[in-house]
Amino acid sequence: MFALTRRQWLQSAALSPVALTLSSEWRYFRVLAAPSAEEIQPVVEKALAFFRTSQREAGNFGDPRAGEPGLTALIVAALVKNGVPADNPVITKALKYLESKVQKDGGVYERGLSNYMTCLAIMTFQEVNRDGKYNKTIDNAVKYVKSLQFADGLTEDNPYYGGAGYDKPNAKARPDMSNTHFMVEALLAAGVSKDDPSITRALKYISRSQNLESEFNQLAFAKKAGENDKGGFVYNLADADNPKSERRTPQGGLRSEGAMTYAGLKSFLYAGVSKDDIRVKAAIAWIRRNYTVTENPGQKDAGLYYYYHTFAKAMDALGEDPFVDAKGIKHDWRQELFDELKKRQKDNGSWVNSNGAFLESLPELATAFAILALSYCKKK
Repeated sequence: MFALTRRQWLQSAALSPVALTLSSEWRYFRVLAAPSAEEIQPVVEKALAFFRTSQREAGNFGDPRAGEPGLTALIVAALVKNGVPADNPVITKALKYLESKVQKDGGVYERGLSNYMTCLAIMTFQEVNRDGKYNKTIDNAVKYVKSLQFADGLTEDNPYYGGAGYDKPNAKARPDMSNTHFMVEALLAAGVSKDDPSITRALKYISRSQNLESEFNQLAFAKKAGENDKGGFVYNLADADNPKSERRTPQGGLRSEGAMTYAGLKSFLYAGVSKDDIRVKAAIAWIRRNYTVTENPGQKDAGLYYYYHTFAKAMDALGEDPFVDAKGIKHDWRQELFDELKKRQKDNGSWVNSNGAFLESLPELATAFAILALSYCKKK
């Protein structure tokens, strides 16, 4: 048995009568598996080939509806995190494009969505920042992102306090969990202290986006959370006051969503919130009840690839290998996610969502999220 590789042993064990009768033991050994670099590499190479064919002359990618320069930033970060060198022609061409979108105010954007775009750019420039080449660009971008936070003129008890939206706050704008978690991740990646006011303010908003009545959240929707929604996170607090919102529950609460719950957990863990904190415990409990790599809980196939990337980041930060769900089943989440992503990859190296919500029917966007998720699958 010990002459076989781990994967060969696992594959042969799956066919043995002993493995069939000792299901719990089989699950125990199965969770020891995880994709190796040799397994991940060809998947990444196929995706790189796809991006090579879809890259435009200017250095950006595919359909402009997917959002630029954010899409380009996302693709570069995903490829570099998977080991593609920064001097690869696809990367160098894309970085020149990103550099051309740096604005005088420090933001990295084109026609809007400036928080989302700039946060993605910060993380990308940080990934390829060698010898301090992008130090000034990153510092200016950090200042710009901080200026977009909902704080000035708001008291701490305002539900929007600490959040971030797509652009600068105004009377018609509102923050959301997606933009806020990207802001937290980008600022921390750039070296902003976990104790910085921008982070502590953001955690207040993130806490209020959790379906958990506590000292951190006294909003009405949290008090109406059903047992299955308890501990999960919602996308937009304004949905609580919108009777037409599909995110409202029959009880008047808000439905927890998978992508947002992993985003919330990731934000807490990245910002140094203890695993013993009630918010973290409640989020993990929700994930145990709703663990899956086949859909985005609460939204099914909508935003599936976005879900994969928040799932991967949060699970990696949590560090529970294997992860045990509410039924006591152990999951090697890295292997399960890798298997699901590999199965969904198209022959041309791309991924695409048949559900067009959130523009994931555009292969460049879905592929960027898929490859970014893949970078967390390798066993540490």
